[in-house]
Amino acid sequence: MSDPQPPGPVPAVSLDKLLARLDDAILALEDSRPFARAGKLPRLFDVIRRVLQQPEGMAAIESRAERLEQAGVFEGTDWADPSILLPALTTSSLQSPNADTVVVEALSELRLLAIARGEYLHDGFSAEQAHHYLTQVLAINLGLLFGLTGEAEREQGKLALISQGLVQYVASHIGYEQVIDSLIEEIWRILEQRPIQVEPVRKMITQIALCRADPGTDLGGAGLGADRLISSLYGPTRACSEDPGIVVYQQRLESMDSLALYNEATGFARSMHDTGLVSPYHAVFIRFVLEEEEALVTEALGLSSTGRDCLLCYRELVQTLLREAVFPETCQGIYGLALLLERGILYQPPVAPALWRQIRLSLCPEARERLQLAFGYQPQPAAWLLQGVLNVLGQPLGVGQGNNPTCQSARALSMWAYNDPDYLLQMVAWAVRDNEIIMHFEGQPVSSAESQAGVAPEVTLDLDPVSLVVVPHLDRIYAEMGRLCLGREGDPHRWVNPEFHGWSSGRGFAINVDVETGQLVELETFIRHFYASYHPYYNGNQPLIHPQPAGIAVTDSAARFIGWHAITILRAALDPEGEMRVYFFNPNNDSGQNWGDGVTVSTSGHGERFGESSLPFGQFTSRLYIYHFDPLERGEPADVPVEELQQVIARVHQSWGKNRVPSQGLQAQPGAAD
Repeated sequence: MSDPQPPGPVPAVSLDKLLARLDDAILALEDSRPFARAGKLPRLFDVIRRVLQQPEGMAAIESRAERLEQAGVFEGTDWADPSILLPALTTSSLQSPNADTVVVEALSELRLLAIARGEYLHDGFSAEQAHHYLTQVLAINLGLLFGLTGEAEREQGKLALISQGLVQYVASHIGYEQVIDSLIEEIWRILEQRPIQVEPVRKMITQIALCRADPGTDLGGAGLGADRLISSLYGPTRACSEDPGIVVYQQRLESMDSLALYNEATGFARSMHDTGLVSPYHAVFIRFVLEEEEALVTEALGLSSTGRDCLLCYRELVQTLLREAVFPETCQGIYGLALLLERGILYQPPVAPALWRQIRLSLCPEARERLQLAFGYQPQPAAWLLQGVLNVLGQPLGVGQGNNPTCQSARALSMWAYNDPDYLLQMVAWAVRDNEIIMHFEGQPVSSAESQAGVAPEVTLDLDPVSLVVVPHLDRIYAEMGRLCLGREGDPHRWVNPEFHGWSSGRGFAINVDVETGQLVELETFIRHFYASYHPYYNGNQPLIHPQPAGIAVTDSAARFIGWHAITILRAALDPEGEMRVYFFNPNNDSGQNWGDGVTVSTSGHGERFGESSLPFGQFTSRLYIYHFDPLERGEPADVPVEELQQVIARVHQSWGKNRVPSQGLQAQPGAAD
């Protein structure tokens, strides 16, 4: 008897057969009851994984994206709501050794591609949002896009082919050049807002730099505008233009004469103020001249006469802040310190002593742990926190809420840094030293340590150092103040906002939504009094003295209602074209948004200062649902033109107020008046 032949290779299953199995698996999921769906997913994911490995597999899954989501494939997962997804997290998912994680991430991206291309009209996510998200995903995963694989891909084995194929498939429909060029444009748009948290931007710039440096990567004509961005991080001056490394640069500094050092100082300052980004080389230079050529610190910070005077008056404090807070890892604090000095807030008597306390502050174990989890162990957590303090005080409009429903707390930090910096420093001291903040609500103490859960189940780590340690306390206090209002008629913000944000918040309160029914109420009165309180033409030309908390009804690009959101009204003024605009602070990380019906929020080009958003006065009013005012300083509500009122009311009815008009009240037609 002859020896048995070894089994030959298993014949490949054709795509048609795999798709037939896929459709059967989807049907089984659709027909199953909710409690039984989990048992159907392993078979479905296995078939999808095999389909994605086929040449036409990506297109086949994309065409079934809507059906897959409706069947419940994302139910109960982090991918269920596309509006909360973070592009930065896709890298770890796509590089995961777990096949199901890679499959679900691929399904999510293909779903968003279908939405972006108009093949899937999603209720909670617009085509513009999907396109924007995918552009960021491609930017962050440029290595996968251009085949720059590493250890993570090697560990993945064949799964890496799915991840690479997915990113390349998405790029083929969005456009490689458009990705790079759109990314560069997006980076500049974000930097114009001067956020404190610039780590995502730094990662994007690094990916562009790696792709441009790789000889096997052909970007075509794309990326021509990236030089300034790359040099701002890796070579802002002549002596570090080729990115020699920190050790080599340190050695070069030691051999430079005074003129060369002066040129380095001005080069760093120019790059920093141009982009809002700080190079690690800048920190090396600052620490060097601080000991060897102190007069150049002023030049390296790029200070005007205001900042120079402030530095000279508080020379020892500034030197200590630089020594304790500025390292290559925390270099962004240099920009915060420069802007802090330019604001002149050290001249406020409590601020300098409060900063001395901050320098010497001992951190409680809980604050130390959160800082280490977010930023690592080098330098020490105290240095990261001090850097964060400098940035928040220098850039009060750069505070962001991260991926957290904590817009109220982020707004409070921004308002205090903007308007009451010593109070902010007190909050930081309580939070990081005592692990407790105590505020008062109508005379009753409210402790963050004794309060119940806050609005956010868990505050994530994607925050600046100050927010990271203070927001969990503020969030619990804010929620507790809301609980103390239970049983009162009306919106709790009427009482919570002034107590939470401070004495400068107006005690007058206006809302245009009935809390019980969600219906619009007294819309015309609401609008008239807002104009009379804030519009210079109707309030006696009185500029806004203190920033005021307000609430907006956020809408998407189709003008559909998304949710309520906390913002700060900063000022109302004529823009360069002579149009009256409201300038406001939005803590949601990126303020440039399309709210539909022609309402597009601007962050630059219309007289905005760094960190401000703006809209024409009427457009802003059409998205407003809560504001505070001083009831003793009222303008002339009767003087507001009827035409202006009708335009605002029409915008409300065409957007978030479409289904909120009481049947027995106002007519729902655009242009009707209350």
